[in-house]
Amino acid sequence: MSPHPPVVTMPSRRFVLKAGGALAATTLVPGTAPAQARTESSDPWHQVPHILRKIRPPRFPRRRWDVTSFGAVGDGVTDCTAAFRAAIAECHRRGGGRVVVPPGRFLTGAVHLLSDVELHVSEGGVIAFSTDPNAYLPVVFTRWEGTECYNYSPFIYAHGRRNVAITGKGTLDGQARQGPWESWYAGGGPQGGDQRALRKMGDDGVPVGQRVFGAGHFLRPAMIQFVKCQNILVSDVTILEPPMWTVNPVLSTNVTVRGVTVVSTLYNTDGCDPEASSYVHIHDCRFNTNDDCVAVKSGRDADGRRVGVPSENIVVQDCLFSGRWGGITVGSEMSGGVRNVFAERCVINSPDFPGNHPVKYPVYIKASKKRGAYVEGVHVRDFTGRNVDREVIFVNMAYNSSEGGTEPVSVRGIRMERTRIDGADAVLNLVGLDTDHLSDVRLDRCVFTNVAGPDKVAFTDGLRLRKVFVNGVEQ
Repeated sequence: MSPHPPVVTMPSRRFVLKAGGALAATTLVPGTAPAQARTESSDPWHQVPHILRKIRPPRFPRRRWDVTSFGAVGDGVTDCTAAFRAAIAECHRRGGGRVVVPPGRFLTGAVHLLSDVELHVSEGGVIAFSTDPNAYLPVVFTRWEGTECYNYSPFIYAHGRRNVAITGKGTLDGQARQGPWESWYAGGGPQGGDQRALRKMGDDGVPVGQRVFGAGHFLRPAMIQFVKCQNILVSDVTILEPPMWTVNPVLSTNVTVRGVTVVSTLYNTDGCDPEASSYVHIHDCRFNTNDDCVAVKSGRDADGRRVGVPSENIVVQDCLFSGRWGGITVGSEMSGGVRNVFAERCVINSPDFPGNHPVKYPVYIKASKKRGAYVEGVHVRDFTGRNVDREVIFVNMAYNSSEGGTEPVSVRGIRMERTRIDGADAVLNLVGLDTDHLSDVRLDRCVFTNVAGPDKVAFTDGLRLRKVFVNGVEQ
């Protein structure tokens, strides 16, 4: 993470400040709205029922194939890769249904789902993923940190499929700490060189077919990735120790992630990353992560703008967040744009699910002039929580500003309502740019207690608070 850019500490809620030699004026008038806002719908939450009606989990024929019938052995030692492949192929060939993993510990390499296949991990069943990188070859088309390439297969992968699911009360164990993945990035490991090479390929417009990594390279694969898929369900499973991002729908639509528990300890192991995807419902999940909990993305820099597909119409409900960085996060890979993100009734650092790290920012938005594009409409309501490590809302339009960049970037329409948080460094840290102001940030009917310091706000227009109390004082 890059150091925070310079910001201005706010002693009051109505101010004019100077930053970087330019004048940035923010006037906060509780209970008022500019003319443009008055012409828009007064309640963006009216969109949520319409979004949810378009999200329908896939349904599957009532047929089942047990992986043990294809040679899988649940002893934790036998390589079951071929058995998983055969069971999935037969299920697909016969018109679809459920591939069942019974109780036991089943060791496997990459699992590739086909259309109309539900991979069901029974209670007491564990899919343990190999710690050998060669188990994730040959390479597949993927997006790695928002840039398209060919790389090691994600542990569970689907490309261009319809009606795919991972369900059950069982466990997916990435065994990442037993593998080489951490050594690839920790302490200046070899991932850095490949990371820089891929990013340069994206910026230079190198054809995707020539961006081949995999064997001899060190880009960690995602745990679960659906690329260009429709009608996706991930339900009820517990996911342990992913090597990188955990659940990553890419360029996909009609996605449901529900009742999932994620426990990750390696660096950069987000919980769920909807990427350039639309109509996504994430609900009743528990995230104990070593990075962001839910991170909405849409591609990185020039390559993300080339693909040009936004993430939009995403609803997050009734989740527990315990993660090293953000609860609801947008970016930093957001170069295809993000709009219409709704999150409600989530709990930050729940005493019933404390996690390994306290959330730094319940709402965290990362953008920059290298990324470009826009974030429009991030709506949060009815959050509760405690012991926030930094600020309740951090919007940083100068994220990794050392990367440079000249693209126009827009962040607007950030709203928080009916939220109660006990314990934080501050409520707001809003970092707009002198060239591209942050605009239209609203807080309504919120209560924040045990807040240690004042807000920091720079280059922000249209900041409005209504019935917001900080340490018992209305702002």
